[in-house]
Amino acid sequence: MRLRVAIGADHGGFELKQELIRRLGQNVEIVDKGAYAYDAHDDYPDTVILVGRAVAGGEVDRGVLICGSGVGACVAANKIAGVRASVCHDTYSAHQGVEHDDLNVLCLGARVVGVEVATELAVAFLMARFSGEERHLRRLEKVKSLETAQEGQPGPEQTAESHGDSEAEAALEEDDKEEEEEAEEEEEKEDEEDEEDEDEEDDVEEEDAVEDEAEEEDDEEAEGKEDDAR
Repeated sequence: MRLRVAIGADHGGFELKQELIRRLGQNVEIVDKGAYAYDAHDDYPDTVILVGRAVAGGEVDRGVLICGSGVGACVAANKIAGVRASVCHDTYSAHQGVEHDDLNVLCLGARVVGVEVATELAVAFLMARFSGEERHLRRLEKVKSLETAQEGQPGPEQTAESHGDSEAEAALEEDDKEEEEEAEEEEEKEDEEDEEDEDEEDDVEEEDAVEDEAEEEDDEEAEGKEDDAR
């Protein structure tokens, strides 16, 4: 299945866009989002939004934006949720951005790079695939959370703070639990000591009772002897 690629440019990148369409069109399916004619007074955000929405909405697989420096198009593209755009004027960044960061829009500056370099950059970008490695997925999820944070949902910092608060609350609960357990153990120990004291008192009372009974028997025996003697 051929890759579908949306491409767009303002007046600063119009000529380079046309040349890239001619060069890349044999290997990928190109969706031209304009400009369709040179207009020195057009504005790059108007084209950026068309390419960005096509990428974010799944109409195409990747996007290529071209303006004078690539910077303006990049800034505008990254305002669209679901778009991960970058200016890449070296082939390493063009393919590594896809492999590690799931880059889906390449931004080029027609006044910075010529047609040959731009072609190599576009090919490196379009041939690359996201690695899917756990560390890259984890980081990508944090990047995506920045978009939800703009919509009132917690971002990575807020999530981290919330996680920290949860850990602190859990630690406090654990401390309270330990204190309660220690108090219960102390109370049980005191109850055991009280029971031991009561047992000792009972033993003493029993001993006293035995002694009293023995004394009474002795007294009775002595009285009996006295009576016999008389």
